[in-house]
Amino acid sequence: MVKIIGIGDNVVDKYIHMGTMYPGGNALNIAVLCRRYGAETAYLGCLGSDFAGKHIYESLKKEGVDVSRVRVLKGENAFAEVTLINGDRVFVNGSKGVSQNIVLDDEDYKFISKFQLAHTSIYSGIEDLLPSIKKVNVKISYDFSNDYTDHHLDKALPHVDYAFFSGSDKRDDEVIKFIKEVRAYGAELVLVTRGSKGATLWYNNEYYNQGIVPTDVVDTLGAGDGFISRLLLGVLNKENIRETLYHSAKEAANVCTYYGAFGYGVDIK
Repeated sequence: MVKIIGIGDNVVDKYIHMGTMYPGGNALNIAVLCRRYGAETAYLGCLGSDFAGKHIYESLKKEGVDVSRVRVLKGENAFAEVTLINGDRVFVNGSKGVSQNIVLDDEDYKFISKFQLAHTSIYSGIEDLLPSIKKVNVKISYDFSNDYTDHHLDKALPHVDYAFFSGSDKRDDEVIKFIKEVRAYGAELVLVTRGSKGATLWYNNEYYNQGIVPTDVVDTLGAGDGFISRLLLGVLNKENIRETLYHSAKEAANVCTYYGAFGYGVDIK
């Protein structure tokens, strides 16, 4: 069985217009969704001691994600406030809470070494830890979203095997040019998700394009994480890459059919 650990960011997404909040965060979402798709997973990160942190912790346990290395720290859990303005989802406020207070010890590294892949993101704040994580012989996947800078690429990419980006604003030729630049750092897989334009993947020295799978959209939050999670499973299981891309698009579409990245909505406290 494929074994994947999510390390770093977590959050509760507070839908202000609904009075409801949902567990989320890229590293957390990958751990949960990969588990749903058939992997053995764990999450290593810092949760707050408030209601939001407790809700995330219980949600992880219900999903069968290993929480043995989770820290519950005194303080506020990370959150993002979301609302609708003229029908569009807009992030209006947020806090990192205790989510970036990660310090890894020897036992953590021993635990991480049991997994084939460690996934993290630009929102985790653990770039300085990537060289040490790499030393325990796991592949590293990293979601840069669309918030990266050249400095950030220079610092993180040399340690990243699978690199993920959001690029809905890029033209086709810009996507190819950008992927070539990322490849120069040594990544063996580069994915650029492009919203309604689908996704472009470079892997095994080939380029692939995957369109979206139409669905009745309820909430797009977490769709990219659904795509990434299914892609990771397919790559680690050595599936046919074209079939994996289609299944990844299907899972991204499925995430759009409910609120939150993986559900578990509760009233905002």
